[in-house]
Amino acid sequence: MELRHLRYFVAVAEDCHFGRAAARLHVTQSTLSTQVKALEREVGGPVFVRTSRRVELTEAGELLLVEARRTLAQAGRALDVARQSVRGETGAVRIGFSGIAVLEGTLSADLHRFHLAHPRVELHVTELPPAAQVQGLRDGTLDIGYSPDNGLGDVDDLVVGRGVRTTLSIAVRHDHPLAAATSVAPADLEGENLVVYAADEDDKNVLDRLGAGQWARVHLVTGTLGALLLASAGVGVALVPAATERIGLPEIVFRPLRDLAADVEVVRLSRPDELAGPVRAFVGSWDRTARVTRS
Repeated sequence: MELRHLRYFVAVAEDCHFGRAAARLHVTQSTLSTQVKALEREVGGPVFVRTSRRVELTEAGELLLVEARRTLAQAGRALDVARQSVRGETGAVRIGFSGIAVLEGTLSADLHRFHLAHPRVELHVTELPPAAQVQGLRDGTLDIGYSPDNGLGDVDDLVVGRGVRTTLSIAVRHDHPLAAATSVAPADLEGENLVVYAADEDDKNVLDRLGAGQWARVHLVTGTLGALLLASAGVGVALVPAATERIGLPEIVFRPLRDLAADVEVVRLSRPDELAGPVRAFVGSWDRTARVTRS
């Protein structure tokens, strides 16, 4: 039995006439009769009593009509749900992010814009380091990533969309000697204990930006709050994105880093040739002029 058999059957049952039903369905009367007979063969008996004046339902036809309408309605709902998903109107988007994306406002602005346009799509967000975001996109546990450009590694298989750039600052305990400076140069960090954000123990990208230097010790941490915690405890000088200053913590002061060869960029990550409708809609809501693919 096919859905069209049920549609033809319901049309005849509602019109009580093969000719009128055929006209409404835009098929010939002979085609309609053939399809109804095929349905009756599957049922094992007649569903209509045909007279010269009208067509009436048999007892089996009455029972079938109730279930046929339910089946067609459910099929219609299923099709609507699928179409809404393809259009990005329903479903879910799983987003991995680094704290800097929140502090810079990039992620919150994108989420707000998308939610206004697609209020029925569920948004799942998880804070993750850059390398974990890349892995999540590759293994399918994430759909979108928001990450600083350091710590990403090789991402030639992903789409990298440009976001905002931010400079680096230091965070130190208020009684640290560098707290008295208006700004700090890399040379001023000689001999200091440094606290550096890193995705893993092998990630030295931030240190590379500082150039050659002699530091007493380097503490690698996996989150911004962890870096600020160690700085507030007097363990060392934390190197953080300038936007981190928006986190008000006791005992901590921030000073800008000057004379750096590079700054930090918050980038958006996604998969090429994405199939999921909500994810494609989310990516499509980005500023298209800012999206680039690394090669």
